[in-house]
Amino acid sequence: MENVHKPVIVPWDFTHVAEFAFDHALNVSRLLNREIILLHIVENPDAAKPSLGKLEKKANELRQKHNVKIQSIVKAGNIFDTIRETAYEHRAEMAVMGTHGRKGMQKFLGSWALKVMAHSKVPFLVVQEKPEKTNFEKIVIPINFSSENKEQVKWISYLSDKYKAEFLIYRRRVSDRGFKRKIASNLHYVESYLKNNDVSYGIYTSDGKKTFEKETVKFAKEQNADLILVMVTRGISFFDYIIAAREQYIIANPEKIPVMCLNPKPVKLSSGFRASGG
Repeated sequence: MENVHKPVIVPWDFTHVAEFAFDHALNVSRLLNREIILLHIVENPDAAKPSLGKLEKKANELRQKHNVKIQSIVKAGNIFDTIRETAYEHRAEMAVMGTHGRKGMQKFLGSWALKVMAHSKVPFLVVQEKPEKTNFEKIVIPINFSSENKEQVKWISYLSDKYKAEFLIYRRRVSDRGFKRKIASNLHYVESYLKNNDVSYGIYTSDGKKTFEKETVKFAKEQNADLILVMVTRGISFFDYIIAAREQYIIANPEKIPVMCLNPKPVKLSSGFRASGG
């Protein structure tokens, strides 16, 4: 069985959103034949042993209920580094993480989710509710003028192969000629792949009356989409976490549509050093 050892990681904090994340991970596990890892993080190493007992009790309950392979892991650390490091260590298929949205103080949780995902080498599926379906049938892909948009092609290939989904390409409307050319280039690159690989898709253009992120979420809702695919900003800064990087609105969107978050590749500088993608 191919790649059976590439697990799906669920950061587990014993909240209802962790339960939602597990339900989504269960769908991925069944479709791709993957083990699920429940990962609980503690600040104090002395809390690891009692926490593992509590986590294993929950894992046993879920094993019996769903007949799925589950591994329980407790690590001392912080959510910003440990989730990412564990996903890389286990060569995970993806991490599925619950978030609380952007109401009141929860806006900061949205930024925390973004900080957790920054620099990750595996995709993050961020969810706010239980899955409505067992599969992703319609996937929205926003296209703007960022060069990282072209990197979405390999993930379109992945999702097309695994989920047989229809892709809704949502193009940003701009007036600037330079940005228009960049968007056209990105769109041509993505569309060429879709055509050459006989993938079902449609192309749509935003109104340009509100922010592109708000229009993307509205469009996804209108199309009854199951997933939005976004690239995380390259070189994201601490300031972006405190205010709102443009993708934060999509990640913790008010319509509670699942979002798959990808990091762009690091940039190779002329000196031979690599700048982190984020």
